[in-house]
Amino acid sequence: MPLSFASAALALASIVPALAAPAGGLLKRAAIPSYALTYAPYTYLQSGEGWFPSDVATHVKHMSVDYNYKNVSASVTLGTLNNYNSSTFLTSYDDVETNPAWLTSTYGKPNGKGYSAAPATIIVVEKSGFVDVCYFYFYSYNHGSLVLGSRVDNHVGDWEHSMIRFSTAGVPQNVYYSAHSSGTAYTYSAVSKVGVRPIVYSAAGSHANYATAGTQKIYPIVGNIVTDTTDAGPYWDVAQNYRGYYYDPASNTVTSAGGVGFGATEQASEKVDWLHWAGMWGDEQYPTSDKRQSCALGIDDLCHYQTGPTGPLTKNLGRTAVCQKEDGCTIKTKL
Repeated sequence: MPLSFASAALALASIVPALAAPAGGLLKRAAIPSYALTYAPYTYLQSGEGWFPSDVATHVKHMSVDYNYKNVSASVTLGTLNNYNSSTFLTSYDDVETNPAWLTSTYGKPNGKGYSAAPATIIVVEKSGFVDVCYFYFYSYNHGSLVLGSRVDNHVGDWEHSMIRFSTAGVPQNVYYSAHSSGTAYTYSAVSKVGVRPIVYSAAGSHANYATAGTQKIYPIVGNIVTDTTDAGPYWDVAQNYRGYYYDPASNTVTSAGGVGFGATEQASEKVDWLHWAGMWGDEQYPTSDKRQSCALGIDDLCHYQTGPTGPLTKNLGRTAVCQKEDGCTIKTKL
């Protein structure tokens, strides 16, 4: 029998420590720096993409909140998201194998001028001697890679980002491209650009970010190479529609900087607390007892369906190195 909301919430609170995050829902600040938009990534989706950019506010409308495969809340909004523990999962009402419209997010496919109805999330992080501007891309679904004839790493919810490091005077220094659980850093002068804007190629299905078009090797598995595919498909101009924020790592505080396009309209009535939520933006990995689930070679990391990702503030935004994973971070000087 499903738990009532009250009993489930009490049970969850007794099992898992609450997420410590400041309230600060109404904190506001001036708009993000103009250079953050002047140099915003020139982002190409892959020409065969079938799962397009999504609006986080639309995504949560199709989610319940679960813990340990049990329902905690039948509904959630961006305004209530941070009420839930970091061990909870946004869980889709629909069977993802039916490809509901919100999952493919065709409304978010950019038009011929680069405008997507799905707002990007731009977060400015001011640090000692430089400023990092993180451009976050959200998709309601990650369509995984083929391994030994099986498609693995499908999951609901998908956060990727690129980051440009600027001097305090607004001069771009470096560019970082997130890809799966890692990424690659370059000097700004090394990457291809349209005008002054660094080109970002988003891989088909996985939405991993790369600096070049073509076949991208991810990692070797039992003699096979898992790859991503990128090309100059639909152009997505994140500067046309976004929510803007500042983040201070020292105080773990987010302030609203306002946005443009539909993102600005939504943001005007939102708090910033949703960014502090450290739970998972998609279903918990389906157990092997679920008929939709299969795992290549019986390996957990090669399961057809995996757990959804955590959100932007879990991506080491306070980092000193350019890379999200700071150990061994190499900044490439050519493509």
